[in-house]
Amino acid sequence: MRLPLRLSKRKPCSHKGDFGHVFILAGSEGFTGAAVLTARSSLRAGAGLVTLGVPQGLIEVFEKQVVEVMTLALPETKAHTISFQALGKIQRLFKKGQVLVLGPGLSQEPSTKKLIRKIIATCDLPMVIDADALNALVGHLSILRNTPNAIRRTRILTPHPGEMARLIGKPISFVQKNRKNVAINFAREYKVTLILKGNETVIADSSGKIYVNKTGNPGMASAGSGDCLTGIIGAFLAQGLDSFNAAKYGTYIHGLSGDLAVKEKGELGLIASDIVEKIPQAIKMSS
Repeated sequence: MRLPLRLSKRKPCSHKGDFGHVFILAGSEGFTGAAVLTARSSLRAGAGLVTLGVPQGLIEVFEKQVVEVMTLALPETKAHTISFQALGKIQRLFKKGQVLVLGPGLSQEPSTKKLIRKIIATCDLPMVIDADALNALVGHLSILRNTPNAIRRTRILTPHPGEMARLIGKPISFVQKNRKNVAINFAREYKVTLILKGNETVIADSSGKIYVNKTGNPGMASAGSGDCLTGIIGAFLAQGLDSFNAAKYGTYIHGLSGDLAVKEKGELGLIASDIVEKIPQAIKMSS
C-alpha cells in the first residue's frame, strides 16, 4: 500500500507547525507507559508537535521519558489520575491543539470517567477514543449520538474485541463471529469511524466504507501495542487525513511496523517499543 503524498513527501520550507499538533490525554499511576508509547508513536508517525496532558503528581516521570514532547500538568485525584477539575485547563488547550487523543492508561476512576465523557460531549477537535475512554462510554453511548454536530465531528474509536463487547453489551464470541457487521453497524449508528482490532483488523465508517487490514502478526499481541496504533492515527489526522484514511493507513503502518520488528525480535520477544522504532521504516517503505 502506498501512503498519500502528504505523509511521504515534505517541502523544503516546511516547519513543525505544518504537520499538526496532537494533544494526548493519557496516563495514571501504574500506567505511565501507555501515555509514553502513544506520544512516541505520534512523533514517529510525523506529528509536528505533541502535548501530553498527565496527572500533575506524575509530571517528572513523563518528562524524563519523552524529551521531545511537551507536557501539561493537570489536577489529579487522590489515586493520581486526571481529575474532573482539570476540565477548564484542558478546554483552553483545545484552542491550540488540532487533534485530541483520549484514553490510554487514564484509569477508571469515577472523576476521570466523568471528565472523559464531558470532553467527548463538548470537544469539536478530531478525536481518537481508545482504552479507558472507551470504557467510560459503556452505558453512555448516547453521548456519541446526541452531541451537537455529531454527524460532522471526526471521531475514531479503537476497541479490541473485549472493549467492543462491553460497548454493545454482547459476548466477545458474538463480536468475533460477526466482526464486519458489528463494525459497520456501530459506525453507522453512532456516526463514527470504528477500528475493531484483532487479526485482520476491521475499519468501518458511517458511510458504509470498510477496510480489512492484512499487516501485523501474533507477536503484536503484547501490552502497549494498541497505544502505538492510537498514536499513529492521531499523527495522521493531524497531518490532514480524513478519519477513514487516517484509520486505514494508520492500521496498515502499525501492522507493517510489527512485521518489520518481528523479523529481528521474533514473535515471543516482541514488545511495543520495538513497534514504535520501526514506524519510520514502515513509512519509508510505503512512500
